Amino acid sequence: MPKVTTVFSGCMPALMTPCNAAGVIDYDSLVRKGAELIDAGMSALIYCGSMGDWPLLTDEQRMEGVARLCAADLPVVVGTGAQNSARAVTLARHAQDVGATGLMVIPRVLSRGNVPAAQRFHFADILDAAPDLPAVIYNSPYYGFETKADLFFDLREEHANLVGFKEFGGAQSMRYAAEYITTADPDVALMVGVDTQAFHGFVNCGANGAITGIGNALPREVLRLVQLCEQAAQGDAEARRLAWELDKALHVLATFDESPDLVLYYKHLMVLEGNPEYAHQLHASDVLPNTQRAYLEAQWQLFRRWWDSWPGAV
Repeated sequence: MPKVTTVFSGCMPALMTPCNAAGVIDYDSLVRKGAELIDAGMSALIYCGSMGDWPLLTDEQRMEGVARLCAADLPVVVGTGAQNSARAVTLARHAQDVGATGLMVIPRVLSRGNVPAAQRFHFADILDAAPDLPAVIYNSPYYGFETKADLFFDLREEHANLVGFKEFGGAQSMRYAAEYITTADPDVALMVGVDTQAFHGFVNCGANGAITGIGNALPREVLRLVQLCEQAAQGDAEARRLAWELDKALHVLATFDESPDLVLYYKHLMVLEGNPEYAHQLHASDVLPNTQRAYLEAQWQLFRRWWDSWPGAV
């Protein structure tokens, strides 16, 4: 499948929101971690998606985080999840005004979220609010609505800034996106949106890039996986073997991306990887039970031992 030239390529971590024990956002740590990840080789940053706990933040907090990241000259793709379309429009307009790189357009939630006509107007309003920003629609069954090809191309006829599709569903959803949307138009990018589908997305579905949760904590390892998957997608048999091995070794840690506790899991993984500023949650009551924490730690240790002995690590 031909590759698309777009900002939506490479690997983009969906940033989490660091805070202190009282739930006060640590914007300096947010920007510092974003810069570290770009220096490590990430192509851009996502803020504020599910990993950023957008439902727990005020619009003003979200906009301040975006503004600070942009002021640090970091490439930022802004999530537009909101309680209503008017707020989503405000967030999109702000993203364009402060110099963001792109938009991740999240479906309408809570009210008429399963109505295609309502979603069409919701998406259109957001795209109209920031016409200079390239955008992907975030498709996820967890939002209660799956964008299909007819709606996507209806929107694309009127909005040149709609350039891609981020797929957070499973293997079948990824294949649908490739078969009916991104292969139908060579100028449309496909982004792998869930860590468990990296190999399938790149190798079998022609993805242009990945939006990652686990890559916040394991950037070197995830960037290696993306590199190998891209080579495998070109027919490199050795890269395919190595990509498969690494994908399988990461599998359990990657499945936390599919959990409602994904932020709790990955913040703890950040701490294990030497980032103590991620020890706290925006709501202090949001904690992993001891059993879940112990399981994560055991899987992290298992992966670390494997990686240290794996000949494909570079």
